[in-house]
Amino acid sequence: MIEEKIKGLLGIAKRSGNLVSGEFAVRQALQQEDACLVIVATDASDNTKKLFSNKCEYYNVPIITAFNKTDLGKAIGCEERSSAAVTDNGIAEAMIKKI
Repeated sequence: MIEEKIKGLLGIAKRSGNLVSGEFAVRQALQQEDACLVIVATDASDNTKKLFSNKCEYYNVPIITAFNKTDLGKAIGCEERSSAAVTDNGIAEAMIKKI
């Protein structure tokens, strides 16, 4: 499963300060071109999935749909989250390679 492959890397990204979460922070990271990879929860609303799909396409940022909101939040040490963005290119590339 994708989740098991990248769960540890999400924790590393969070601890190193290279991860933002929540719709507003992820949108801001995309607009400032800081986001290297976006992760959207499988149970996020259709509007949220479409929003990030469109933004990631526009900014040419890879997007992964994985985890549910509860598990995504747990993986990054937060409450439920429907989206997160990795802001370090090395960590993002490592996650993509694991998939």
